[in-house]
Amino acid sequence: MSFTEFRPETLLAVLPEIALFLLAGLVLGLDLIWRPSRRGALGWVSAIGVGLILIATGLFSRPGAEPQLVLGGMVRHDWTAFAFRTLILFATGVSCLLSIRLAGIGDRGEYFALMLVSAMGMSLMASAADLIMLYLAIETTSIPLYVLAGFLKGDDKSAESGLKYFLFGALTSTVMLYGFSLLYGMTGETQIYRLADALRAAHPAPASLIAVALLVLVGFGFKVAAVPFHFWTPDVYEGAPTPIAAFVSTASKAAGFAVLFRVMTLAFPSIEGFWAPALAGIAAATMTLGNLLAIPQKNIKRLLAYSSISHAGYALIGLVALSSLGRGSMLFYLLAYIVTNLAAFAVVILFAHSAGTEQIADYAGLSRRSPGLALALLVAFLSLAGMPPLAGFVAKFYVFAAAVESGLIWLAFLGVLNAIVGLYYYLTVLKVVYLYRSPEEAKPIVVPTAQAVALAACVGAILLVGIASGPWLDWGVLAAQGLF
Repeated sequence: MSFTEFRPETLLAVLPEIALFLLAGLVLGLDLIWRPSRRGALGWVSAIGVGLILIATGLFSRPGAEPQLVLGGMVRHDWTAFAFRTLILFATGVSCLLSIRLAGIGDRGEYFALMLVSAMGMSLMASAADLIMLYLAIETTSIPLYVLAGFLKGDDKSAESGLKYFLFGALTSTVMLYGFSLLYGMTGETQIYRLADALRAAHPAPASLIAVALLVLVGFGFKVAAVPFHFWTPDVYEGAPTPIAAFVSTASKAAGFAVLFRVMTLAFPSIEGFWAPALAGIAAATMTLGNLLAIPQKNIKRLLAYSSISHAGYALIGLVALSSLGRGSMLFYLLAYIVTNLAAFAVVILFAHSAGTEQIADYAGLSRRSPGLALALLVAFLSLAGMPPLAGFVAKFYVFAAAVESGLIWLAFLGVLNAIVGLYYYLTVLKVVYLYRSPEEAKPIVVPTAQAVALAACVGAILLVGIASGPWLDWGVLAAQGLF
């Protein structure tokens, strides 16, 4: 690759990745030179840095009218990548804020550096246009997450979380890489935008191509926690530091959907009649299993883990609709889900920091201990359940409308039934928060500034996206069209 390729517009196309890498280096440098008493500010440095990167990306790294291939065709600078990068950066910034002042992680420079490097990998996943770059981006994302999931060395559950995440991730990554190698063997091509033409020219047996698509789906299914690749989710969410559980459930899931969307749509259009129904079946199983297994949970992080699985199923409905509305509604759904899930995890973090427990029964009396936190949890859970006029309701409406428009009435109907099931267990938690009493009611919960900022931003976004949904859906449709 020649140095002449590094023109200013090329650098602007990969501005988020470069900036995140430099920010991670800055955080590590400050961790080395600052006294221990000052290292509590590393979270602020990370969060503010990510916020500035998000603003700079919006101002200087917006795609032009024509998509741009850079770095030798390894990265594609288009509206699809821009949209997913925006979601990933927002989730990363909020996760950094949620980590501030937490014991064991809030003053550790390597913790924030690993999170930033993982976010860089997610950003590259969103824009990768080559199988080699895609695999490198997935591993750049995953390896720091394995470490972060087991970051609390003195906590057996955290160690178990990191090990399980690593084992499942390594296995699915190996299967996916084998699928990539077969694709290259069939076509002699790794550029995603040339794979479809190369496959048509190679005339592989349909059964062989279907087998390759299934192998590739294993890795993507793991990243989005879709059934049957969801087994790691509840244990990892429960054992990992709670901000990392929030980070994995939002930023990592968005990156997984970016890859699933780009590769399946562009590389396998010739067997769309196979993978679209297969993903529809996976969506149905993911929604149903996630919601049913969430009902008996006693730990709120495990409940949110199964909730996260179910929401992956709802988002998949938009993808399998195979329409402009479907693709746009998938992006809209991810936006609504990210801001809502981050708000829910923010409340969980603050309550656990004060009360030292994650059991749902211990949330009794929260409405009297901290009315503001209880209200934020109410907004977040009602949005996850799909109640109007919140973001979650509009998101579900759009994906179900896309399914009906594409003739997938059975899938939309099943989605509505699952939404009713989800409403049951969300309301069960809220019943404990508002109706049950506790001897701890006299002890108020202190909300630090960082977490208050994050929570206010997410709750405000839930209301904004739900009430003024039109421009956000248009944004999602425009971003999805950038794929082509």
